[in-house]
Amino acid sequence: MALTAVLLTTSAASVYTSSGNNAITCMTICNYSGTSANLTLHTVPNNAGAVGTASNTNMSISALAIPPGETVTLDQEKLVLANNDSIQALSSAVSRLNIVISTLPV
Repeated sequence: MALTAVLLTTSAASVYTSSGNNAITCMTICNYSGTSANLTLHTVPNNAGAVGTASNTNMSISALAIPPGETVTLDQEKLVLANNDSIQALSSAVSRLNIVISTLPV
């Protein structure tokens, strides 16, 4: 099992890019600030073998409000990613949300 931890910014950025085939077992998003923030998350398929781009087509979560001090856990289903598939995310405000992703090779 591997962990990846990233602070989110206000621009969509890759928070995890698969190297080979990997399963996302859990994603935990925490609002560690004193102000609400919204999470937007994309599950982006690779683009002819290269990392793809976040768009409305691959948006999984749109502007989910996360109150201050709260944590959201996404762990009910496993998400299997091929090489260069990615998870891309953004926050409505800088320095409010972090994401921790747990993965396993498959």
